[in-house]
Amino acid sequence: MAQMYPSDIEGLPQATEGEKKVFRFLKEIVRPDETFTCWYEPEIRGQRPDFILYGEDFSLLVPLPGGSRPSQNDIFILAKGGSELVTIMIEGKVSEPFGDTVAEWMKDDGEGKQKRLEFLRNKLQIRDDRIDAIRYQLLHRTASAIIEAERFNAENALMMVHSFSPGNEGFDDYRKFFAFYGLEGEIDSLVFVRNIHGINLHLGWVQGDQRYLSA
Repeated sequence: MAQMYPSDIEGLPQATEGEKKVFRFLKEIVRPDETFTCWYEPEIRGQRPDFILYGEDFSLLVPLPGGSRPSQNDIFILAKGGSELVTIMIEGKVSEPFGDTVAEWMKDDGEGKQKRLEFLRNKLQIRDDRIDAIRYQLLHRTASAIIEAERFNAENALMMVHSFSPGNEGFDDYRKFFAFYGLEGEIDSLVFVRNIHGINLHLGWVQGDQRYLSA
């Protein structure tokens, strides 16, 4: 079963009947695998979400407007640097591409996709019409970092590509995305992009140790 913190909430005065039912559901019925950890009302920067359920083998799903498919992020980290919080979205790659460009994704155009693209443009402060050539995945992964920063009142958001490709496949696509902000993307670097609605956005590309490909 999952590791539950605290182990029981029945006697906690702030726990509502609904929260107790959810807690019992997670602990006694669903019984998530022992690799899961569940916290009830953890304090995060003055906020107390009801529950956080973490599984080391599962992605973080970030809902986006305009359709039912969320952004499925490989790894999410809520970290602290000095006195400031930073949300980190990590996209792991070996040789697989970033997927469709915006133009390819929009081929079966619909109201939902138009709504989502406009949301991503606003969230990332991108108005350039050349966005059609950018990989759609880079847009919603980066937006996810900002969305989670807003949710946790974090001052900083980072979208990082962790590449295990010997030839850094996909780096040209990453660099094109960087160019929208008038910057030059580099390998093994984290770069401040701009402040977006009070959140400092950073982008990064780092090389993974090739030994882990055969571990």
